[in-house]
Amino acid sequence: MDAVKAERYANILPMEELNTPEKRLLPFTIYNNLRTTTPVRYDESRGCWDVFRYEDVHRILKDPATFSSVRKLAERDTILTMDPPRHTQMRALVNKAFTPKVVNDLAPHIASITQELLDAVASKGQMDTVHDLAVPLPVIVIAELLGVPPKDRHLFKEWSDILVKGPDVNTDEAFRQVMMEKAQAMKELNAYFAVILEERRQKPQEDLISLLLEAEVEGQKLTDEELLGFCILLLAAGNETTTNLITNAVRRLTEDQELQKQLQEQPELIPSFVEEVLRYYPPIQAIGRVVMQDVEIQGIPIKAGQQVVSWVAAANRDDNKFPDPDRFIVDRKPNAHLSFGFGTHFCLGAPLARLEGQVVLSHLLQRFHDIEFVSGSELQYIQSPFVFGVKQYPVRFRSVK
Repeated sequence: MDAVKAERYANILPMEELNTPEKRLLPFTIYNNLRTTTPVRYDESRGCWDVFRYEDVHRILKDPATFSSVRKLAERDTILTMDPPRHTQMRALVNKAFTPKVVNDLAPHIASITQELLDAVASKGQMDTVHDLAVPLPVIVIAELLGVPPKDRHLFKEWSDILVKGPDVNTDEAFRQVMMEKAQAMKELNAYFAVILEERRQKPQEDLISLLLEAEVEGQKLTDEELLGFCILLLAAGNETTTNLITNAVRRLTEDQELQKQLQEQPELIPSFVEEVLRYYPPIQAIGRVVMQDVEIQGIPIKAGQQVVSWVAAANRDDNKFPDPDRFIVDRKPNAHLSFGFGTHFCLGAPLARLEGQVVLSHLLQRFHDIEFVSGSELQYIQSPFVFGVKQYPVRFRSVK
């Protein structure tokens, strides 16, 4: 049994405390309790250590030499599962495609996509936030950046959903089933991107894949394996986090009508509102690492080779770091949340995710007022313990223009 556990990736296994849909849809009371009672604990059923305090999560994320990202989550490494120095070299490459100027230049285009999506639902007076807005916007943006034709965008969403999926129950069979689905999605993605890579070799275009084909690390071009790894990582990372950021922001707006009015009257608060959504309802809840050498956290010894899961969602509500952490404070300053990670693995796409969130919310709040959750609708959580989000979020609104 231990051998099976050792092969499992603890951050995609559900913890026993979150054993009802209601708890999965709003887990923060449980995280607060665990952070207070067992800030560092070993979970026998998942075969890992859980860490809940801000200072400990921060320490783990900034120390890749001790807490390594290297783990076989799929058939190949990506920059998510590499450590320095290779990680640093590869990251520098992709950074060229995500410079502040490149990202900011996308703002008008993101605004026009947002307006089209809002146009499609404005006359109906209602929409499903996820299906009509939060999914298509980041999918369109990342697909265009990569150079994927519009007709294939729907495939992107299906694949990226599978890549972040986790088993719903902690059994070997459920884990194997999810890993088989992931393997199949990877196989389809590899085949898909292999065709696009070949097309760009013959005829380069103004897109990210063409840029990566031209790029060199220490005088070496990227291998096909590395290129495919980048494409797949950007697809999953570019979709899921931003989709959940947008949905979680709308969810928060419907929970507080006064907050909606405040943002409509003071749109300059939208950037800090996005930051507080990231802290309060983080799209990524947990980050997995492997311990490379015997270490202590809060005086508790942890052995080399063991897995540690850093609960960002708990750290973001640590009252040693954030005053009044369970209150949503729209203009919270400072707001050093860990929702994009920290250190060498700080999220590459954070500037793009922030921009998309700010643009979407400013247009949404300009055009739609009195946004309300359609009461009686049943919410379904996303089947992945390290992701916080819902599969649909129906709202009604009054269209003002």
